[in-house]
Amino acid sequence: MSPNRPTLHRPVDGRPHQPLLQDERRRLSNTDFSHGNAEHRPMLHHSRRPTIRSPEYSAELATRRKYMIASGFLLLSLASFVVQTETAVYIQHELHWDKPYCMLYLTHGSWSLLWPVQLLILRIQKRKLSWEAFWRRHVYLLRTTAQMVESRDLHLTSRDLHRSPIPYMLRTTAFVTVALTIAGGSWYVAVNLTTASDLTAIYNCSAFFAYAFSIPLLKDKLRFDKVFSVVVAIVGVLVVAYGDRSESKQTPDGTVGKAKQEAENRLLGNIIIGVGSVLYGLYEVLYKRFACPPEGTSAGRSMIFANTFGSLIGCFTLLVLWIPLPILHMLGWEEFRVPTGEAAWMLLISVVANATFSGCFLVLISLTSPVLSSVAALLTIFLVAIVDWLRTGQPLSAASIVGGLLIIIAFFLLSWSTYREMNEEKRKSLEAEEMESECDD
Repeated sequence: MSPNRPTLHRPVDGRPHQPLLQDERRRLSNTDFSHGNAEHRPMLHHSRRPTIRSPEYSAELATRRKYMIASGFLLLSLASFVVQTETAVYIQHELHWDKPYCMLYLTHGSWSLLWPVQLLILRIQKRKLSWEAFWRRHVYLLRTTAQMVESRDLHLTSRDLHRSPIPYMLRTTAFVTVALTIAGGSWYVAVNLTTASDLTAIYNCSAFFAYAFSIPLLKDKLRFDKVFSVVVAIVGVLVVAYGDRSESKQTPDGTVGKAKQEAENRLLGNIIIGVGSVLYGLYEVLYKRFACPPEGTSAGRSMIFANTFGSLIGCFTLLVLWIPLPILHMLGWEEFRVPTGEAAWMLLISVVANATFSGCFLVLISLTSPVLSSVAALLTIFLVAIVDWLRTGQPLSAASIVGGLLIIIAFFLLSWSTYREMNEEKRKSLEAEEMESECDD
């Protein structure tokens, strides 16, 4: 190593080195982005040259690790969504605590617990460290990751390091939360205006809009395999929604509607839920574009920051979005009533399950893509139907089985396409870093 090159390791006291050249870009150590070293390992350790590996092998290894972690969060998110759906149905239709906006406020507000719970888990893992050292490293990791998010670059300049990321994160939290709340609220507004079949089919077209917004905002390429996978998934949703004309149909968001031939104000309801579908797809892409670290960030760092941003959404909801509650109460549109007894306990379970699902979903988007995460969420339609079958004894219809299989096939096709795309991007990134390193030497 050249003696004139600055050290790649941050000193223990957390103060950055001054660059030797005025225009030199300060880089974070590669070890900060692999296996969560920045948040879990001592900053000072001996440096060694890694074993020589081809960019293809290294890229595949990194992508495979991300996918393994994402798979774990996917399974946890699917299980928690089923719990949240079944408890929401029970609360609204068995216990008759039908307060849609209040439930939306409580569930989204519960996201504020994601960061404290995460901090407790990290602290237990690193309990041998003093609290001062642990907290200093955690704050350093969140701050530098937020600076990467704002600059959209892994390599932070001296100017980036001295600029506070707080104003940017507050603005991003505000508009992402507003998009999410309007999208979620549209469901509850439209549920009594249109049929359950229309509600299910239109709202779950958000996977298509997520891909549509990914092209201009995330610079995604228009790929045939991705388009085909999204189309297959939406066809599966249409089969589930319209293939079975029973009197009562369970919708995937946990509300039950009567499948009438013509619901009152059906056109208005379809327009409202259509807007919600577009906004939900936009919310996913906005989160990926403006609140996720750039490609090349380690899985550990991405997970920690995703849950932290989820907490920011929860805090914004609690502090700002309570305002409609008294307005709705005074207008008589939704009278506020504190849940008691069994309703309170079931609501607590539903809220915790929703927070778990949402935290996992944010991590899933951060590690993969909004399109894959959106299609993965459609798997919950089939899972809820299976749980209802086991709970009520009513067998699955042919439409539910065929539609569910189409969604599963679409998910695996899209997973493979996204895996190859991420692998290729990682390989190109490693090749570029390798060439830049050779030039520096």
